[in-house]
Amino acid sequence: MQHTATPDGTGSGVAAPYLPTDRTVPTRSRERASYDRELVHSIFDEAYLCHLGFVRDGSPVVLPTLFGRIGERLYVHGSTGSRPLRSAKTADPGLPVCLTVTHVDALVLARSAFHHSMNYRSVVVHGTAVTVTDPEERRLALDAIVDQVVPGRSRDSRPADARELAATAVIRLDLDEVSAKVRTGGPNDEPEDGSLPHWTGIVPLTRGYAAPVPADDLDPAIRVPDYLTAL
Repeated sequence: MQHTATPDGTGSGVAAPYLPTDRTVPTRSRERASYDRELVHSIFDEAYLCHLGFVRDGSPVVLPTLFGRIGERLYVHGSTGSRPLRSAKTADPGLPVCLTVTHVDALVLARSAFHHSMNYRSVVVHGTAVTVTDPEERRLALDAIVDQVVPGRSRDSRPADARELAATAVIRLDLDEVSAKVRTGGPNDEPEDGSLPHWTGIVPLTRGYAAPVPADDLDPAIRVPDYLTAL
């Protein structure tokens, strides 16, 4: 799902690629790196789970969490008692983070153990996460996170009330230092291994959804919504 408007109204129509930096240029397989904005957005828009990395008390921490994208901004939410969200609020100018998203498209099985690999699409973002305090931006961000998981769901659920909003923190990460990395194709066997009697090729992976299972107390008159059928 692609979000095209940003809370400040700037939109996401800029087609220029992201600028490489020292932190976004890989040291290995540089030919797989891309700074194409549409590619980066497409990788984000197929995902809803990210991994958020930061340093806590001098040690690295990586947390899996949901996210939402609005234009050139990513949003993550959690409890106001969450350490990274508290740190983003108290640190000046914010919390240095690294956020990643990865799709595994196929297992790549070579004749040699050394050349086994995966076909994948990934994005790495470096930046400073800041706490969102504007009520309207918070509302848009929370809707975006819900819709990132199931497009259209935010319009078909009760919005957070004042008590729930008070217990929820939202952080924003601007897409400034960004790179994608993609591998496609088959195994890269050594020429001398071509005659070895081992199966070689790729095993494609797909993501699918089973039929929705209604809650025990759901009114039978409420049918499965179209946005779930579309999944």
